[in-house]
Amino acid sequence: MRSSKSILAVLTLLVVFTAIPSFAVITPSKTATNQSLDARAADLALVRDVAADSQVAAVLASHGFSPEQVNQKLAQMSSQDLHQLARNLDQLQAAGLTQQEWIWIGIGALAALILVVALK
Repeated sequence: MRSSKSILAVLTLLVVFTAIPSFAVITPSKTATNQSLDARAADLALVRDVAADSQVAAVLASHGFSPEQVNQKLAQMSSQDLHQLARNLDQLQAAGLTQQEWIWIGIGALAALILVVALK
């Protein structure tokens, strides 16, 4: 009886671990394969405008990137990567949380702690 349970457990694990790679899905990583020079120039101008913003430029400078280096790196990007970046600029988020967000998290944690203590 014990050996049949062991065999069943091994077979179950074998099926589960064999099925894991089948969950992968092919997704395209590039867009705009036939982008024109005018479209590239428009994408480049849009991304450069965002990079020239005072807050973005300050963060880039704090990481050691001069405006010339940023422009050079942007010019070296492929048309597909540049188009994808320009298309998704509004979806980019800054890393980390702002001070105001940390304050709200602290207030929420304090409120949760007070509730836990009060309900005991």
